[in-house]
Amino acid sequence: MIIDKETVHKVADLARIAIKEEEVGALTKEMNKILTFMEKLNELDTTGVKPLVYMNEEVNVWREDVVKHEISVTDGLKNAAKHNESFFFVPKIIEKQ
Repeated sequence: MIIDKETVHKVADLARIAIKEEEVGALTKEMNKILTFMEKLNELDTTGVKPLVYMNEEVNVWREDVVKHEISVTDGLKNAAKHNESFFFVPKIIEKQ
């Protein structure tokens, strides 16, 4: 596949990128280089190669959540700007229609 001026404009439109007319020539060359490289990669024999999902093979080590220290409601509300005896008061941000 050869990239031409129309293809560069179409890709820019799909990507919602504004390009200047003087950039089209350089972008055409660069995109053709990328496609040539990809065609070269397609020549490689990749049978038996697992698809790469993550860059490393590390496995996340999960731990159980353990409650270590619990504060009282009174202590939790101590620094709140507005509150009653059980809850924080926050500004209303969603209104019903």
